Amino acid sequence: MDRNRLLLAFVLMMMVAIAPSIIWPPKKSDHRTVGQSDSLRVSDSSASPRATAPPAPSDGPTVRPSDADTGRIVWVTAPLYRLGFSTRGGLLKAAELLQYRSFAPGDSARPVQLVPAGDAFLRHRLVLPSGDTVSLDNWDFQPSPDAAGLVVHEGQAAPPLRFDAERAGSHVALEYSFVPDQYRFEVHGSVTGLGSAGAVLLIDFANGLRSVEKDSLDDYRHYSVVTKASKTERTDFSGIRPNQRALLNGPFEWVGVKSKYFLTAALALDEGQPTFGGAIAIGGPRKGKAASRATVLITMPVQPAGTFRYSV
Repeated sequence: MDRNRLLLAFVLMMMVAIAPSIIWPPKKSDHRTVGQSDSLRVSDSSASPRATAPPAPSDGPTVRPSDADTGRIVWVTAPLYRLGFSTRGGLLKAAELLQYRSFAPGDSARPVQLVPAGDAFLRHRLVLPSGDTVSLDNWDFQPSPDAAGLVVHEGQAAPPLRFDAERAGSHVALEYSFVPDQYRFEVHGSVTGLGSAGAVLLIDFANGLRSVEKDSLDDYRHYSVVTKASKTERTDFSGIRPNQRALLNGPFEWVGVKSKYFLTAALALDEGQPTFGGAIAIGGPRKGKAASRATVLITMPVQPAGTFRYSV
């Protein structure tokens, strides 16, 4: 009997030691030549087992690229909002709601700004069947129209803002289409060189909203991740410890982050189009007991044709 117990204890200890490396595998060292790591060209993997899920991100908070080169900001102005997109990665660097006034100290009644200073929304990564991850954060995109800004008029057809980039023979396009009289825009993406297995899109959606309330501590108490499948569910930032991962199992019609009065969300509502596979929320650092940051990642399948779409 003692021998059996000893054997059982040994097996359990081995599971505890090995399980973390299976659930959160360490990043493989990259021994490839310079330039290959950013290539999206992969061989046709139809004859080999496909990756059914992207490798789990690191336990720690997302490491942001250097701000040394943040690209040029292209502004989109509509009656309801003013959005700033960067040519570096096609990121959303600013989101002003022109009909709402901010009460944050120092804002002097300026319009509500949802993106925290120095941060960005809508970082896109592609997880390939090989397990490699290609981040578009450091890709330099060419905007079209190539102008300082784009004005969207109510009652008129709004021209889209398109970003194109090419690297190692692969082409990526991000196109943003706007609705002048709604707080909403469409995101259409296309990628070449994926092969028949497609990929998984990992949307680093947001790291929390900028507080625009006079009492920011009270505002932070309402910060949460909200998901919609068969019903709407809420996961409070305060319930996720720093560096802790909250796995939110989909599929979801939409995933968003909210403060006391504002919500921004990614939506996959188009009939016949893929929905979001799931989401991960990673607790961010705290100042005292206030939980104002959590990295929210959303997964979405990319079809073999290399296309994806959702709205914000």
